[in-house]
This record gives sequence, structure tokens and C-alpha cells, in this order.
Amino acid sequence: MRYSFIIPVFNRPDEVRELLQSLTSQTMKDFEVIIVEDGSKTTCKDVCDEFAGILDLHYYYKENSGPGQSRNYGVERANGEWLIVLDSDVVLPPDYLANVEEKTAALPHSQLAAWGGPDAAHPDFTPVQKAISYSMTSFFTTGGIRGGSSKRSGQKRGALDKFFPRSYNMGVRREVWNELGGFSKMRFGEDIDFSYRIVEAGHKTALIPEAWVWHKRRTDFRKFFRQVFNSGIARINLTKRHPGTLKLVHLLPTVFTVGVIGLVLLSAVGRLLMYYCDNDQWRWLCLLPWLPIVLYSLIIFVHSTLQNKSAHVGLLSVPAAFTQLMGYGLGFIKAWWKRCVLGQDEFTAFEKNFYS
Repeated sequence: MRYSFIIPVFNRPDEVRELLQSLTSQTMKDFEVIIVEDGSKTTCKDVCDEFAGILDLHYYYKENSGPGQSRNYGVERANGEWLIVLDSDVVLPPDYLANVEEKTAALPHSQLAAWGGPDAAHPDFTPVQKAISYSMTSFFTTGGIRGGSSKRSGQKRGALDKFFPRSYNMGVRREVWNELGGFSKMRFGEDIDFSYRIVEAGHKTALIPEAWVWHKRRTDFRKFFRQVFNSGIARINLTKRHPGTLKLVHLLPTVFTVGVIGLVLLSAVGRLLMYYCDNDQWRWLCLLPWLPIVLYSLIIFVHSTLQNKSAHVGLLSVPAAFTQLMGYGLGFIKAWWKRCVLGQDEFTAFEKNFYS
């Protein structure tokens, strides 16, 4: 068996159906699919049964332990030389696996241990999903920080650049997985932790631009905020586990967050001075701090509108960008306070933030 797809699932049967349907359309057929139901109340067993005679599909149900441990559980039951980890909310184009095979077959084991692929928004996604996808991939948000993470961004990396694959779309050689023991027990940031450990062990990773997926991400801003807030927490936890990995660019969402809060407070001070001093000379202090916020919002609106060919998506991209950057920044600040100032450990500090 050449490839094994490992897909953890939690209460997402409809999304699994779309993913499995896309797998039936793959031009390359040498693969199996491992679905690991991670303690879901709404299972995808019936959905998997629909594809049992079409795909080499294996369904497992287990008690909830989070996505990382569920991926490990699936790998223990897989047979592929390459282990491809996907999130349940992605959809693959028909030539996805053929493109992966073309790239991986051309390189010996010593030159490629793991790879990742970019993502894009499907034309059928809702405007909110497209806005969230934009905020996660745009050069004007952390898409520029993540480096070539978007199919539509046009950014490319060399075949053997140091690249840290993420679990929504990554492949790992089985022997490398076995060597490193798979994902750790981190509840968020576990995919980057695994990628760091792969590189630290001396293995090479790569971005395969042709191995892209449609990625739905979150369906509303509340869920999106929770996701990026936990990503901010994960960055501090990753820094604790892997000293030296915190880069200046990782601080940008926090700088953005502090800057926006500071500007809003400065404007509020100006309004208070206008009220208590009964003098319009403070009006500039009330209005001027909003200028950079409005300018950034305008840049996001125009760029997203042009990229998505929709003013509606462009408008939604403004709150999506602020949600992403400030959610991440607030999570980062909370984690810094608890881990670096109060000295709490990784698990007790954020137990309430763990999601299934």
C-alpha cells in the first residue's frame, strides 16, 4: 500500500461525506482511508458505510482524546508507506494524489521525510467561509507570516526549503513517524510540534504547491475566534518545548492587538477630554487614532474584494482579519502571562481551553 489517509473526525458527518466523495474521484487509486471517530455524539458511521464498497475504507470509533492522539490511533492501523493526515473539513481536487506521487517518487527517502500542501477556498463556500479563508491566507494577515500557505497566493518555495507542514494537509513517511512516535499529547499546536521534531531530528520537509486542498475552516466568527485564540496559546507552548523557534514575525499579531486596543483607548481619552473640558480642541485626539484602523480595514476590503470578486466577501474579510489577528494576539498574551510570568505548566494552565 503506497498511501494511507488518516482522518480524525468529531461531530462532522456532512463534511466527511464531501471529503470521501472527493477521494473517490482521485486519478491515482493506490490508497486506503482510515477514519477515526474521536468520541463523536453525531457519528459518521452511516456516511462511511455508503463508501465501503467504493473506497478501501476503515472506520474506527474511540473515546475522545483530541485530534493528535486520534491520528496516532489511525496510523497504528494503517498500512501505507506514506501517511497523509487530513482535517475532516477539506476537499481534494481529482489530481491531488497524482501530484503527490509525482513529487515524492522523484526524491529518495533521505531528501524528503514529510511534506505539506497549501489550501484555498472553494467557489461553493459560504461568504463567511471565504472571508475566513482569506484572513488565514492573505499576505496582509498571517498568510504572509506562514509563507506560501495559500494556493491562490502564488507564493512558492523551493522543493527542499525548511517548511513546517500542518495537519490539515500533510504527509509523513512511515519510518519517520515510527521513529518520532507521531503526535505528542499537546491539545493544540501538536502539528507544528511534530513538524519541529521532524526537522530537529535532521529530516527534510517541503511544501508541495500542487498538493493543495479546499479547506472550509470554521463556519462562523465565534468558532474562528476560538480556533485562533488557541493558536496564540500554542505559540507560547511551542516556544517552551522548542526554544529558539519564536521569531519576530510570530509577535506581529500581538503587536497588532496591543496597537488596536491602544488606539481605541486613546480615542476614548480624547472623547473624555472633550466632554470634561468642554473644548473641541481635543477632537483630533478622538478621531486621529481611528485613521490606521480604517486604513487597514480599507486595504483588507479592497484586496479581498478583488481576490474573491465579491464586495460581500470583501466586507466580511474585515472582521475576519481582526478576529484572526486579535484572537491570536489575545491567546498569545494569556499564554505568556500564565506560562512565562506565573510559571504554570502547559496542561493545567489551559485545561479550560481544551476542546475535543
